[in-house]
Amino acid sequence: MKVTEPTHVVAIFGGATAGSVAAEMLADRGAQVVVFEQNPRPYGKIEDGLPRWHDKQRTMEYGKINDRLDRPGVHYVPLTKLGRDIDFKEVLGWGFSAVLLANGAWKDREITSADNVEETLEHGLVYQNPFVYWFNHKDEQGYDGPRYEVLPGSLCVGGGLASIDVIKIFQLELYQKALAERGIEVDINHLEHEGIPKVCAEHGIEDPESLGVQDCTLLYRRRVEDMPLASLPANAKPKQKEKLPLVRRKILEKAQKKFLFQVIPQVVANRFVLEDGELRALELLRTEIVDGRAKAKAGTEFEIPTQLVVSSIGSVPEPIPGIEMKGAYYTYKDWDTGEYAGAPGVFGLGNVVTGQGNIKASLDHGRFVSEHIAERYLGLADGERDLSEVSEKAAEKGRETAEQVADYVAAKPKLDPDAANAILTRVADRQQAVGYDGDYRAWIDRVTPADLG
Repeated sequence: MKVTEPTHVVAIFGGATAGSVAAEMLADRGAQVVVFEQNPRPYGKIEDGLPRWHDKQRTMEYGKINDRLDRPGVHYVPLTKLGRDIDFKEVLGWGFSAVLLANGAWKDREITSADNVEETLEHGLVYQNPFVYWFNHKDEQGYDGPRYEVLPGSLCVGGGLASIDVIKIFQLELYQKALAERGIEVDINHLEHEGIPKVCAEHGIEDPESLGVQDCTLLYRRRVEDMPLASLPANAKPKQKEKLPLVRRKILEKAQKKFLFQVIPQVVANRFVLEDGELRALELLRTEIVDGRAKAKAGTEFEIPTQLVVSSIGSVPEPIPGIEMKGAYYTYKDWDTGEYAGAPGVFGLGNVVTGQGNIKASLDHGRFVSEHIAERYLGLADGERDLSEVSEKAAEKGRETAEQVADYVAAKPKLDPDAANAILTRVADRQQAVGYDGDYRAWIDRVTPADLG
């Protein structure tokens, strides 16, 4: 497509909720918007970070994203990752009116309490993002990524909502296998929706312990009452503050009752115990809370035998060559607007700004998760688990940033048609290189695995 009038051309890296909302708004304002997506499909954490039992929610969110990206003025460029397939400084040289970073938080926060993490990684230690990706895609015919086996007594290091997802995967995998060994085939989504005790009872097994499953354990460095399963609104009243620890404990206990996992609070990983290069146990230290911080207590070491540890202690943005960082985060001139400090006209939005990649971070920069949202997300409440409130918060943040970017580009002269078309020609060359012909719906149909429908 060639333009014939002066226009703005905006680049967005990442096509999921926040990125697609920004693309829609800017296109509606008359800009040409180029959405670069690292994957074939643009669904981000909804597809690869939200466990697959959220099937109805995922389908609904996919539809919203598709509608936003399949519109005039939006140019979709799949299979193009910033820092891998296209250089950040090169992008700045293309002449875009603005560049939006909506590429999310895909790098797992590293365990720093143990000194032999690197030698254990992929030899019994796995991080949350690749583990959940495996769970979501492992049954697809075309899946060729790493494969993991959930073993009895697996451990999850975490404490937030995402770590409950991981421990649920452990338990569902183990009980599905145990039931299959008795000739009982159950769908893992049904097992998650109904809960392990109820599904066992459906098949005449009143006591799930009779299956002989060695349950898995969640390890948390603070007290149960400190788990970030729910948090306070900014204007919390004294009674809400007083109730919060009980709310967190109640959420955890309901999850344990439904999925039968164990919890050990106030422990921190100290050392991975290896044998012939493979994980055989995790050495832990007890902790105490000192001035609000979890502090390891010397001389309290103990081991738990295990062959699998999944670390679920948070996600941060991936380092990208050319993008300045301060610690684990990109450097921003203004954290509220997401304006990047290293170059004019560059903005971050969504999880790439919050530095988090979980359900909590989608709620207004991670400041508040109510009890009812947490319970709906974890499948602990009755009825449909409508998570639209969560995605709407992410969409709202995308709209806010898009408004600010729209104001920014409106104050700049539009690109003349030759300059705009030069950018769009480079975009078309990249689309052709990855096999995308410009028909968004046909592409999505083509790259959606047949077994996903």
